[in-house]
Amino acid sequence: MGQKVNPTGFRLGVSKSHKSAWFTNKFDYVSSLKEDYVIRQSIENKLKDSGLSKIIIQRTPVQVEIFLHTSKPGLLFGRAGESLTRIKTSIKQIVSKDKIVRLNVIEVKNPEADAQLIAQSIAQQLSKRVAFRKAVRQSLTKVPLNLVKGVKIQVGGRLNGAEIARVEWLREGRVPLQTIRADIDYASVESHTMYGVLGIKVWVFKDLISTKNFGRETFVY
Repeated sequence: MGQKVNPTGFRLGVSKSHKSAWFTNKFDYVSSLKEDYVIRQSIENKLKDSGLSKIIIQRTPVQVEIFLHTSKPGLLFGRAGESLTRIKTSIKQIVSKDKIVRLNVIEVKNPEADAQLIAQSIAQQLSKRVAFRKAVRQSLTKVPLNLVKGVKIQVGGRLNGAEIARVEWLREGRVPLQTIRADIDYASVESHTMYGVLGIKVWVFKDLISTKNFGRETFVY
Protein backbone atom coordinates (compact mmCIF):
# COMPACT_ATOMS: atom_id res chain seq x y z
CA MET A 1 0.00 0.00 0.00
CA GLY A 2 1.21 3.49 -0.77
CA GLN A 3 1.85 5.88 2.10
CA LYS A 4 -0.60 8.72 1.53
CA VAL A 5 -0.10 12.18 3.03
CA ASN A 6 -2.85 14.80 3.22
CA PRO A 7 -1.84 17.60 0.79
CA THR A 8 -3.01 20.30 3.23
CA GLY A 9 -1.14 18.92 6.23
CA PHE A 10 1.93 18.36 4.03
CA ARG A 11 2.07 22.10 3.26
CA LEU A 12 1.17 23.64 6.63
CA GLY A 13 3.38 26.64 7.25
CA VAL A 14 4.43 26.87 3.59
CA SER A 15 1.36 27.65 1.50
CA LYS A 16 -1.37 26.53 3.92
CA SER A 17 -2.37 27.55 7.43
CA HIS A 18 -4.48 25.94 10.15
CA LYS A 19 -8.27 26.32 9.95
CA SER A 20 -8.36 26.89 13.71
CA ALA A 21 -6.09 29.71 14.92
CA TRP A 22 -5.86 30.02 18.69
CA PHE A 23 -3.69 29.31 21.72
CA THR A 24 -4.76 28.11 25.15
CA ASN A 25 -3.36 26.41 28.23
CA LYS A 26 -3.15 22.62 28.49
CA PHE A 27 -6.19 22.41 30.77
CA ASP A 28 -8.57 24.09 28.25
CA TYR A 29 -7.09 22.63 25.06
CA VAL A 30 -9.27 19.51 24.86
CA SER A 31 -12.53 21.36 25.52
CA SER A 32 -11.66 24.08 22.95
CA LEU A 33 -10.76 21.48 20.34
CA LYS A 34 -14.03 19.63 20.94
CA GLU A 35 -15.97 22.92 20.66
CA ASP A 36 -14.34 23.61 17.29
CA TYR A 37 -15.37 20.17 16.01
CA VAL A 38 -18.97 20.54 17.21
CA ILE A 39 -19.20 24.08 15.76
CA ARG A 40 -18.00 22.88 12.34
CA GLN A 41 -20.42 19.94 12.31
CA SER A 42 -23.33 22.18 13.34
CA ILE A 43 -22.60 24.79 10.65
CA GLU A 44 -22.04 22.20 7.91
CA ASN A 45 -25.32 20.45 8.70
CA LYS A 46 -27.26 23.72 8.62
CA LEU A 47 -25.59 25.03 5.44
CA LYS A 48 -25.46 21.92 3.25
CA ASP A 49 -26.70 23.69 0.10
CA SER A 50 -25.23 27.15 0.73
CA GLY A 51 -21.97 26.66 -1.18
CA LEU A 52 -19.86 26.54 1.99
CA SER A 53 -16.18 26.28 1.09
CA LYS A 54 -14.36 26.42 4.44
CA ILE A 55 -14.76 27.50 8.07
CA ILE A 56 -11.98 29.39 9.86
CA ILE A 57 -12.21 29.69 13.65
CA GLN A 58 -10.18 32.23 15.62
CA ARG A 59 -10.32 32.46 19.41
CA THR A 60 -9.34 35.03 21.99
CA PRO A 61 -9.91 34.84 25.77
CA VAL A 62 -13.20 36.76 25.38
CA GLN A 63 -14.60 35.87 21.94
CA VAL A 64 -14.94 33.25 19.22
CA GLU A 65 -14.74 34.63 15.67
CA ILE A 66 -15.84 32.47 12.77
CA PHE A 67 -15.16 33.17 9.09
CA LEU A 68 -17.54 31.47 6.65
CA HIS A 69 -16.23 31.27 3.07
CA THR A 70 -19.16 30.67 0.71
CA SER A 71 -20.02 31.03 -2.97
CA LYS A 72 -23.67 31.89 -2.17
CA PRO A 73 -23.67 34.63 0.50
CA GLY A 74 -27.27 35.55 -0.35
CA LEU A 75 -28.55 32.09 0.61
CA LEU A 76 -26.46 32.14 3.76
CA PHE A 77 -27.86 35.49 4.93
CA GLY A 78 -31.47 34.62 4.17
CA ARG A 79 -34.17 37.20 4.85
CA ALA A 80 -32.79 40.02 7.00
CA GLY A 81 -29.99 37.76 8.21
CA GLU A 82 -32.30 35.16 9.75
CA SER A 83 -30.02 32.23 8.86
CA LEU A 84 -26.98 33.83 10.44
CA THR A 85 -28.96 34.66 13.56
CA ARG A 86 -30.01 31.02 13.94
CA ILE A 87 -26.44 29.84 13.44
CA LYS A 88 -25.12 32.36 15.94
CA THR A 89 -27.71 31.25 18.51
CA SER A 90 -26.78 27.58 18.10
CA ILE A 91 -23.06 28.38 18.45
CA LYS A 92 -23.69 30.33 21.66
CA GLN A 93 -25.20 27.16 23.13
CA ILE A 94 -21.97 25.28 22.33
CA VAL A 95 -19.30 27.72 23.60
CA SER A 96 -18.91 29.18 27.08
CA LYS A 97 -21.60 31.67 28.08
CA ASP A 98 -19.11 34.43 28.85
CA LYS A 99 -17.66 34.45 25.30
CA ILE A 100 -18.77 36.70 22.44
CA VAL A 101 -19.59 34.98 19.14
CA ARG A 102 -18.93 36.82 15.85
CA LEU A 103 -19.71 35.61 12.33
CA ASN A 104 -18.02 36.94 9.20
CA VAL A 105 -19.21 35.94 5.71
CA ILE A 106 -16.60 35.99 2.93
CA GLU A 107 -17.62 35.42 -0.69
CA VAL A 108 -15.59 32.96 -2.77
CA LYS A 109 -14.80 34.87 -5.96
CA ASN A 110 -13.97 31.87 -8.18
CA PRO A 111 -16.12 28.92 -7.04
CA GLU A 112 -15.24 26.92 -10.18
CA ALA A 113 -11.61 26.81 -8.98
CA ASP A 114 -12.39 25.85 -5.36
CA ALA A 115 -11.70 22.17 -4.57
CA GLN A 116 -14.35 21.89 -1.84
CA LEU A 117 -17.10 23.37 -4.03
CA ILE A 118 -16.12 21.17 -6.99
CA ALA A 119 -16.27 18.06 -4.79
CA GLN A 120 -19.64 19.09 -3.33
CA SER A 121 -21.07 19.64 -6.82
CA ILE A 122 -19.97 16.17 -7.97
CA ALA A 123 -21.32 14.57 -4.77
CA GLN A 124 -24.74 16.17 -5.32
CA GLN A 125 -24.84 14.90 -8.91
CA LEU A 126 -23.85 11.38 -7.90
CA SER A 127 -26.54 11.30 -5.20
CA LYS A 128 -29.04 12.11 -7.98
CA ARG A 129 -27.85 9.04 -9.93
CA VAL A 130 -25.90 10.97 -12.58
CA ALA A 131 -23.20 8.85 -14.26
CA PHE A 132 -19.88 9.51 -12.54
CA ARG A 133 -17.94 10.04 -15.80
CA LYS A 134 -20.42 12.67 -16.93
CA ALA A 135 -20.32 14.46 -13.56
CA VAL A 136 -16.51 14.48 -13.46
CA ARG A 137 -16.09 15.65 -17.06
CA GLN A 138 -18.62 18.46 -16.65
CA SER A 139 -16.81 19.65 -13.52
CA LEU A 140 -13.46 19.55 -15.35
CA THR A 141 -14.79 21.64 -18.23
CA LYS A 142 -16.02 24.31 -15.81
CA VAL A 143 -12.62 24.77 -14.14
CA PRO A 144 -10.97 27.97 -15.48
CA LEU A 145 -7.53 26.81 -16.60
CA ASN A 146 -6.49 30.45 -17.00
CA LEU A 147 -6.69 30.78 -13.19
CA VAL A 148 -5.30 27.37 -12.19
CA LYS A 149 -2.56 25.21 -13.66
CA GLY A 150 -4.15 21.84 -13.15
CA VAL A 151 -6.95 19.85 -11.53
CA LYS A 152 -7.36 16.19 -10.65
CA ILE A 153 -10.66 14.53 -9.67
CA GLN A 154 -10.88 11.02 -8.23
CA VAL A 155 -14.02 9.00 -7.49
CA GLY A 156 -13.99 5.70 -5.61
CA GLY A 157 -16.61 3.13 -4.61
CA ARG A 158 -19.33 1.11 -6.33
CA LEU A 159 -19.34 3.30 -9.44
CA ASN A 160 -22.59 3.15 -11.41
CA GLY A 161 -23.78 0.36 -9.09
CA ALA A 162 -20.96 -2.08 -9.95
CA GLU A 163 -20.59 -5.06 -7.62
CA ILE A 164 -16.83 -4.51 -7.18
CA ALA A 165 -15.65 -1.14 -5.93
CA ARG A 166 -12.95 0.63 -7.92
CA VAL A 167 -11.25 4.00 -8.28
CA GLU A 168 -11.41 6.22 -11.37
CA TRP A 169 -9.76 9.59 -11.91
CA LEU A 170 -9.33 12.29 -14.54
CA ARG A 171 -6.82 15.12 -14.73
CA GLU A 172 -6.40 18.37 -16.67
CA GLY A 173 -3.05 20.13 -16.65
CA ARG A 174 -0.42 19.11 -14.09
CA VAL A 175 -0.79 18.48 -10.36
CA PRO A 176 2.64 18.07 -8.66
CA LEU A 177 1.60 16.45 -5.35
CA GLN A 178 5.18 15.85 -4.13
CA THR A 179 6.29 19.47 -4.59
CA ILE A 180 6.02 21.36 -1.31
CA ARG A 181 6.19 24.73 -3.08
CA ALA A 182 3.04 23.85 -5.04
CA ASP A 183 -0.07 25.64 -3.76
CA ILE A 184 -2.62 22.82 -3.95
CA ASP A 185 -6.22 23.15 -2.81
CA TYR A 186 -7.48 19.73 -1.65
CA ALA A 187 -10.94 18.50 -0.66
CA SER A 188 -12.54 15.15 0.16
CA VAL A 189 -16.33 14.66 0.19
CA GLU A 190 -18.63 11.65 0.54
CA SER A 191 -21.68 11.02 -1.62
CA HIS A 192 -24.39 8.73 -0.24
CA THR A 193 -26.08 6.78 -3.03
CA MET A 194 -28.48 3.83 -3.13
CA TYR A 195 -25.49 1.52 -3.81
CA GLY A 196 -23.38 2.80 -0.94
CA VAL A 197 -20.95 5.62 -0.18
CA LEU A 198 -18.78 7.09 -2.93
CA GLY A 199 -15.66 9.08 -2.08
CA ILE A 200 -14.75 12.15 -4.13
CA LYS A 201 -11.29 13.72 -3.92
CA VAL A 202 -10.28 16.91 -5.73
CA TRP A 203 -6.83 18.47 -6.12
CA VAL A 204 -6.54 21.96 -7.64
CA PHE A 205 -3.01 23.15 -8.45
CA LYS A 206 -3.08 26.94 -8.33
CA ASP A 207 0.54 28.08 -8.62
CA LEU A 208 4.09 27.62 -7.39
CA ILE A 209 5.41 29.74 -4.52
CA SER A 210 8.30 31.86 -5.79
CA THR A 211 11.78 30.83 -4.62
CA LYS A 212 12.25 34.29 -3.09
CA ASN A 213 9.39 33.72 -0.64
CA PHE A 214 10.16 30.05 -0.04
CA GLY A 215 12.28 29.22 2.98
CA ARG A 216 12.31 29.31 6.72
CA GLU A 217 10.87 32.81 6.86
CA THR A 218 7.64 31.55 5.22
CA PHE A 219 6.90 29.06 8.00
CA VAL A 220 4.31 30.09 10.61
CA TYR A 221 4.96 28.82 14.12
